[in-house]
Amino acid sequence: MPLDTSSYSLALLRLDGRRWNELRRTHAQVSTQAAADGSSYLEMGNTKVICVISGPAEGRRGGGGASSDAEIKVEIGIASFSTVDRKRRAKGDKRVLEMQATIANAFSSALFTHLYPHSTISISLHVLAQDGSLLAACINATTLALIDAGVPMSDYIVACTAGSTSPSSGAEDEATDPLLDLNQSEEQELPFLTVATLGASEKISVLVMESRVQLDRLESMLSVGVAGCRQVRSLLDDVIRAHGKKMLESVIN
Repeated sequence: MPLDTSSYSLALLRLDGRRWNELRRTHAQVSTQAAADGSSYLEMGNTKVICVISGPAEGRRGGGGASSDAEIKVEIGIASFSTVDRKRRAKGDKRVLEMQATIANAFSSALFTHLYPHSTISISLHVLAQDGSLLAACINATTLALIDAGVPMSDYIVACTAGSTSPSSGAEDEATDPLLDLNQSEEQELPFLTVATLGASEKISVLVMESRVQLDRLESMLSVGVAGCRQVRSLLDDVIRAHGKKMLESVIN
């Protein structure tokens, strides 16, 4: 059933009751796995992801390549019950491989990998539920887990999605509105992009868009996505500070 966006411009509310620039409820925890070097649990709406970090650990030996920096390995496992259709994704699924490569490339530029030569940092992501913004949720969960593992990085990498409403009458020149943090039903019907920024500098480290959209709508989508990343960074920063305060209190007491 097609997504009805005719009420967006009238009531200024989406089907789940949010305004165009509102994030879904976001909940996050760190140090969720005691045996791991670093771990996190993140919910963005009904999208739920667990991230586990192993390393930095001795991995590669010798000068196999030109660079001796640490290697980042990403593995994503998607539970068959994470979606309604109960589709099991194969280990070599193209979309999963693309997400793994995107996450590895993004964090390679943010982590101080030169401090751990000839070693490996393993990032394992487990998707428990999907309801849109999957790549963004994986990136945010990875940021939290890496901070929990104590791996030095230049700043937070935070991600969010942004989309654009479709003209209700089919006219290309009709006004369209940008939307922040799309759920799954919105992603299936509307053009959207995933953007990740680096800390307060808001330099774009990831930009993924697989749908067609008019060029004049892209700028507003990107602007809304970057503003959403700013909100996500504030939320993740609060989680890290609350966890650090809790650890400090436990040491003092």
